[in-house]
Amino acid sequence: MIKVLIIGNDGQLGSTLIDLAQRESFANFISTSLTDLDVTREEDLRDFFNQHKPNYIINCTAYTAVVNAEFEESLAHKVNALGPQYMGKHAAAIGARVIHISTDYVFDGLANTPLTPETEPNPMSVYGRTKLDGEKLLFKENPQSIVIRTAWLYSPYGQNFFKTILSLGSKQEEVDVVYDQVGSPTYAADLASAILHILRRAAADAGAFKAGIYHYSNEGVCSWYDFAQMIYRKAGIKCKVNPIRTDVMKSMVHRPAYSVLDKTDFKKTFGLDIPYWTDSLEACLQQTLEQNPVKH
Repeated sequence: MIKVLIIGNDGQLGSTLIDLAQRESFANFISTSLTDLDVTREEDLRDFFNQHKPNYIINCTAYTAVVNAEFEESLAHKVNALGPQYMGKHAAAIGARVIHISTDYVFDGLANTPLTPETEPNPMSVYGRTKLDGEKLLFKENPQSIVIRTAWLYSPYGQNFFKTILSLGSKQEEVDVVYDQVGSPTYAADLASAILHILRRAAADAGAFKAGIYHYSNEGVCSWYDFAQMIYRKAGIKCKVNPIRTDVMKSMVHRPAYSVLDKTDFKKTFGLDIPYWTDSLEACLQQTLEQNPVKH
């Protein structure tokens, strides 16, 4: 039986992976938070890997505060770039492989056709640049790794657009949401299930672990405005959504206007269908209500 280490068990994806892993029998799972295991401390990673000797490592850690990253570039670089480098180096030393989560922010958002893993990256923010550096440094240290770029991740855990919109809808009569940023939402449970699918196949046949860069988000395309509208519609919340342009927000961070990811390589390589985004939104709403029942 393989041993799988999940690093970053207190974030959206890590929390979801822990939930789903409890139902799996193909592997022994262990996990750490960023507090338990500081990925910016190379010696800590080395010692932990040598002690526990995982076969596969899932890196869910990241510095994701895109605005703060503009002021804390050094810290963002340590977490997003040096962390994956250290993981790759010391995973390779014990013969382990890494699955690392990256982002659509490695692109400039100027495309008008779905972004493939071969599309040339051109990050326009500190967050995007440090995440791209992390991909490159990981592959340099451990070429037998998988990088999964995702976008618009949401879940009942942590802070995300889905939870923010739900919260605002219970407090306000209307909200403003940009309509000129287009992408595909990603339900964390779907991405976590896909990662476990990869590892389940690898547990049966190590050759099924195909290193490389892949893209994963739910099927379909929408704007943030469409996403907010659908959240309220599915949740039965009466809150008006006003469509606004990105430039009205006056953000100091460049946010990709087009983040539609092409998942063809992922689906072909790992033999997996990907759910449509509105179906996954319904599943997330159901999960949210189960975890936080409405009190009458």
